[in-house]
Amino acid sequence: MEKSEMPIYVKLDEYKDILDIMGLMKTRINEAKKVMGKINEIKNEEDSELELWKSELDEVDRKVEFIDKTLFEPEAAH
Repeated sequence: MEKSEMPIYVKLDEYKDILDIMGLMKTRINEAKKVMGKINEIKNEEDSELELWKSELDEVDRKVEFIDKTLFEPEAAH
């Protein structure tokens, strides 16, 4: 047997502890993935809402600009 293929002996209670720890780690990783998914979903909703606000603000800006030009244009231009 090569050195890397030699069996490793671990106490049974230590092995069970390792299994418990690994299970807990997997659970925490899955929970973290779910939280990240929710955060990403919220971020996407916020981005959509901000884009809508920007669009509405741009529309208001265009209307104000139109009113400004209309009010302050010389009469000869009408």
